[in-house]
Amino acid sequence: MSIDFSKPIFALAPLAGFTDLPFRSVVKKFGVDLTVSEMLSSNALAYQSEKTLKMLQKSPLETPYSVQIAGSDQDIVQRAVELLNEQDGIDILDLNCGCPVPKVVNNLAGSALLTDLPKMAKTIETIKKYSNKEYTSVKIRLGFESKNHLEIAKICQESGADFICVHGRTRAGKFKSEVDYDAIKEIKELLSIPVIANGDIDSAQKAQWVLDHTGADGIMVGRAAIGKPWIFHQMREGLEAVEGSLIRDVVLEHFDQMIKHYGEYGAIIFRKHLHTYSKAGYENATTFRNQVNTIDNYKEMREVVDTFFSQPMNQK
Repeated sequence: MSIDFSKPIFALAPLAGFTDLPFRSVVKKFGVDLTVSEMLSSNALAYQSEKTLKMLQKSPLETPYSVQIAGSDQDIVQRAVELLNEQDGIDILDLNCGCPVPKVVNNLAGSALLTDLPKMAKTIETIKKYSNKEYTSVKIRLGFESKNHLEIAKICQESGADFICVHGRTRAGKFKSEVDYDAIKEIKELLSIPVIANGDIDSAQKAQWVLDHTGADGIMVGRAAIGKPWIFHQMREGLEAVEGSLIRDVVLEHFDQMIKHYGEYGAIIFRKHLHTYSKAGYENATTFRNQVNTIDNYKEMREVVDTFFSQPMNQK
């Protein structure tokens, strides 16, 4: 499945605990070009962890589909890639060099690779060498403690990455510091491979501004899509708001997908999504959130959800 970079790509970022199969299948209906699995440990893949293998599952709608792995032990990464080679329906293997979470970093994975660029290069080369997938990509930040984004990006390209996604912060910046879109622009000007911009892209207006400012080949949206999977439709069409009836349909579709994927326990996992969905501008949202926190029965929860999201919205 070739990716058409001749027009801007809209991608869903991998977010642990949120961008699972049910969420991705809902988002895909709103014009997302590229979906990515939750970040998977190369170690867990190499040892064929059942939980991790389940996380590889995708919706038939997900084409192209990217699987993101984390790790830096070359033997383990190779084994993980060889296991993924046996899985159909994966178009891209993506190396995470951006995750700032300490337990990932302490295993010399995620953004820790930015502290050892020769090892990062070797890991990209290992994936590229052993993968039978069409693309190898890398998700990076601008640096670890301080910015050395051009050096990092250049190494990604030289090591065989077909495209990269750039989160416009350093690891030290976590998710709070200001995103440096100028740095993403500099990377785009330096490289000959496609560059996708990521970081605080939370509206149709912002998406267009980032594309114009950076010259990037696409944008990747993560946290802004949680509770608002229709944001991609807004970005494509330049819409500021969406209809309440659309929101209700999306929430129920997402709920049904959760039950299908996780069984009845999916209703309990879904509570965190209901907390964000209910912030779209509804009366009595706090009461609703407290109520769903106490419901375990999925049929009862679906009725409560349907009733709540059938009410008129009091704001956009």
